[in-house]
Amino acid sequence: MQAAHDDRDGRHDFDFLHGRWRVRNERLGTRLAGAQDWDRFDAEQVCRPVLRGLGNVDEFVSDWGGGLLGMTLRLFDPQARQWSLYWASNRDGILEAPVVGGFEHGVGSFYGMDRHQGRTVLARFIWNDITADGAHWQQGLSTDGGASWETNWHMYFTRLPA
Repeated sequence: MQAAHDDRDGRHDFDFLHGRWRVRNERLGTRLAGAQDWDRFDAEQVCRPVLRGLGNVDEFVSDWGGGLLGMTLRLFDPQARQWSLYWASNRDGILEAPVVGGFEHGVGSFYGMDRHQGRTVLARFIWNDITADGAHWQQGLSTDGGASWETNWHMYFTRLPA
């Protein structure tokens, strides 16, 4: 038996992402150094729901840098009404600490601690420009507790046929 819930509590905020996508990536090669050396590459991503809609998982596949494979696990906490987003890749096989947050007025904002070259930094993921056939994601890092941000990765999603 399924428990009653409010469908507007945020658990469906990532439903737009289910399916197949072409992803145009722009990734800063040198981070937190004031550089402008952007790598541009394509990828494909497939996302599907898990846990009867309380989460989803995607697989990201690109030939960039000798082959970048990644996955994101997104889980929704109905009590906190927040999402936790976890990333792992074939670079190290580690499920990274989550960024946590939610959507407001069609924009998703998620924050958490990360490591960059041995130091702790604040990470931010932003989801915006979401339509039935497209979306934009960006990642930023901050070394000053969020007073300023360096955006180091953009992903532009275009839906592919099922």
